Amino acid sequence: MRSWKRYSMIPATTALSLLVVAGPALACGGLIGENGTIELVRTTTLSAYTDGVQRYVTAFEFTGEGAEVGSIIPLPDVPTDVVRGGDWTLQRLAREVAPPVTAEFAADDALELTALDEAEVLFQTEIDALDITVLRGGADEVGRWAVEHGFFLSPDAPEMLDFYAERSEIFMAARFDASRAADLGQGAGDSTPIMATIPTDRPWVPLRILSLGAEEADVIEADVFLLTDDRPQLLAGGTGLALERSEAASTPLLDDLRSDAGMEWLPQQMWLTYLQLSAPAGDLTYDLAVSTDPDVHPSLEDVGITLASASVPIGPAAARPGWWPPALALATGLGAVVAINALRRRPGVGS
Repeated sequence: MRSWKRYSMIPATTALSLLVVAGPALACGGLIGENGTIELVRTTTLSAYTDGVQRYVTAFEFTGEGAEVGSIIPLPDVPTDVVRGGDWTLQRLAREVAPPVTAEFAADDALELTALDEAEVLFQTEIDALDITVLRGGADEVGRWAVEHGFFLSPDAPEMLDFYAERSEIFMAARFDASRAADLGQGAGDSTPIMATIPTDRPWVPLRILSLGAEEADVIEADVFLLTDDRPQLLAGGTGLALERSEAASTPLLDDLRSDAGMEWLPQQMWLTYLQLSAPAGDLTYDLAVSTDPDVHPSLEDVGITLASASVPIGPAAARPGWWPPALALATGLGAVVAINALRRRPGVGS
């Protein structure tokens, strides 16, 4: 039993609370709070991969009352920077697949802090009412750091952190300060976008983290947006993830995204992939592995599984048969019967 796991044995009133709501959203981190009065009502994420660099553009939206609340996000590698994301990039993507969503944002500041923790603090920054900390460490170190900084962990947190730390010991903690949000004029429902820039040759999208703190029967629903240089190969580790859109991103879409703050890095051509996740928390035991090299298959390790038999390639849904295949078969059969009967009625046939 790991030494810090005792901290997860806390009253139910202070247990982790996670809520993923309908709409184009990907909650990429588990919510960890001091009490149940603040809820993470929506986090929307774009995972873009181009020229060996993965960028997470994620918006956090909180509601409720309380002092502080936070979210833990596993990352595939060390980010070179975490900054405020574009003002409406995520809304523009959502408009491609759903009615538009509006939100207001406040300005951001960067703040360097010092920390004396067993987990290595790579850097910290302040974005609106969020305190962002990028950590390097194993499950023990990150869990201990979270507890010592007022994060309350659910009983399944140790297993979840182990799951991710086996592949990458990089985590991003986003802590929401309600008092600072009030000073900034942010109210319930306002969201703050952030963008992490991560050089890596093995991009993947965290999905299992969505089930953190949820009951096994709770249905986890989320939307996943991907932008890649070419059509990606995708691999999951179970059912529940459906490919809804896979096509070359339109010029108007890329032009709109590129004109947003901090999004000028987008190339002139990219491939847009849109997936919907709907699965019971007990079945969400995997992540989404991505390969943009046609000669390299997505890695089972990046999915978070070891058995190839458990992997599920993600591709276009099989076309549902319409009315015409059975109708054509019926017509063919009837035609054959008519022809046989006609031949039998001819003199000298069948006698």
